[in-house]
Amino acid sequence: MPRRQGYALLIALMAGTAVLAAAMAFGTALTAGKRPTPLTGTEANAAAHNPAAPAHSSGSWVATWTGAPVSGEPNTPHGYPGHTIRNVIHTSVGGDAARITVSNLFGTTPLVIDRATVSARPVTFQGRPTVTVPAGRQVVSDPVLVAVAPDADLEVSLRTPRPGGPVTQHPGSHRTSYLTDALATRTTTTWRYLTAVDVRNDRSPGAVVVLGDSLTAGSGSTTDTDSRWPDVLSDRLGHRYGIANQGISGNRLLRESPSGRGGPRGTHRFERDALSVAGARTLIIALGINDVQLAPQESDPRRVVAALRALTERAHARGLRVVGTTLTPFQGFRTWTPERNAVRLAVNRQIRSGRVYDDYIDFDRTVRDPYAPDRILPAYDSGDRLHFNDTGYRALGRSIDLHTVSETARADVF
Repeated sequence: MPRRQGYALLIALMAGTAVLAAAMAFGTALTAGKRPTPLTGTEANAAAHNPAAPAHSSGSWVATWTGAPVSGEPNTPHGYPGHTIRNVIHTSVGGDAARITVSNLFGTTPLVIDRATVSARPVTFQGRPTVTVPAGRQVVSDPVLVAVAPDADLEVSLRTPRPGGPVTQHPGSHRTSYLTDALATRTTTTWRYLTAVDVRNDRSPGAVVVLGDSLTAGSGSTTDTDSRWPDVLSDRLGHRYGIANQGISGNRLLRESPSGRGGPRGTHRFERDALSVAGARTLIIALGINDVQLAPQESDPRRVVAALRALTERAHARGLRVVGTTLTPFQGFRTWTPERNAVRLAVNRQIRSGRVYDDYIDFDRTVRDPYAPDRILPAYDSGDRLHFNDTGYRALGRSIDLHTVSETARADVF
């Protein structure tokens, strides 16, 4: 795996003389594959208003990072007035321009952003530095000409000058970000308001979108090491594809999380978090284990399989290839029972039958203990018998046949 340390170097301003513009074009060619053409006013406006149309397009805009909105942050009825929220994310594919999506999905009052930056470069919204995001909505910025390196850390800052909440958040990011006001800077592992960063890259085949739960979000992995299995997949694909990790800890397929901390159910967030991702080409679905193991439990495997098949059909209607993962063992976790395990095994049998997805990735076989197949192999266990450590996530990422994410969708034959 490539070494991941520190923040990406800030890119010199792309303005001024023709010499500097030519140098920037040459530098971008290293990541985007060819000399870029400037965005026209029409293109810029279209890009700002149309983040993923059509979702499966392999055009210039592709998601390099996503962080699905999970919930309203507790105890933030007025947000963070006077603060700068410095979200640190890690890119997958690079490009010569970027745009960001700012979400106020769980807010009950308008969100005002009066300064936004990508790698210290100012970002505008319809040509203005200030934007107001209505409650329950999101906005996409204008493109900003900044070279974004692949496989690198990137800081996206948002300043909130006045009250507005609750804060739309993605907690448990396994990334160190920052909250800054006039008095101090403190660290946080929650992404706030930022839900996507797209880049312009005319050579990328598109984005691989991963719709999943805590095992996709990376629960149990080491903070700031980018050891989640989608990160490993990005490395193996040579950072040519965008990787949109839409994992939410506690997320379920058929029901809302009882605590509210697991985000909207997979069938509800599917349009926003899977089908509307910029440049989406292949969808990996890694959901179902929480329906099996969390109360209230889904005791009928046919309902789980039917929901997974319905998502596949919806994705096929958008021209996406769909790959699914088998459900991994969890014997030894506090919710395990033989009955719940039987549901997991029944779902896996249907996935392996080839009647649910275009193809499947057998995560169950990769991580199970061969001497106790209902348990995780101890070398891969984070300690709770459900989530994986860095070694386990590395094994998952390495188990994926890369052809499964690069082929084309098939017609529904279910």
